[in-house]
Amino acid sequence: QVQLVESGGGLVQTGGSLTLSCTASGSIRSISTMRWYSQAPGKQRELVASITNGGSTNYADSVKGRFTISRDNAKNTVYLKMNSLKLDDTAIYYCNADMMSSMMLRNYWGQGTQVTVSS
Repeated sequence: QVQLVESGGGLVQTGGSLTLSCTASGSIRSISTMRWYSQAPGKQRELVASITNGGSTNYADSVKGRFTISRDNAKNTVYLKMNSLKLDDTAIYYCNADMMSSMMLRNYWGQGTQVTVSS
C-alpha cells in the first residue's frame, strides 16, 4: 500500500520556523512531482510549493522568500522549511505526490499535519 506520511507540525510563535517532512512508502516505482498544500479553517486547500524529481521548484506568492521546498529522492522524502512564520500560515499542511506504483501513475495525499502560529 502506497502512502504519504507527514510530520513536523506544531505550535510556533510568529517569526519562528518549522520544518515539515513527508515520506512516501510502499511499493513505489517512481515519484515525480511532490507538493505541499495548506488549508486554513474555512478556506479551500491551496498549493504552497512544488518540486519536480529534477529539483525544479515553484512557490505561492505568499510564501516566496520564506518557505523552501526540498526533497531527498533516496529517502522518498520531501521537506518544507518554513521561516518567518505569520499568523496567516496557520493551517493544516498536506503532502501530495504523483507516484508510480505497479503500472499506474496516481496522485496521493497525506493525512495532514497541523501548523499553528501564535502571537
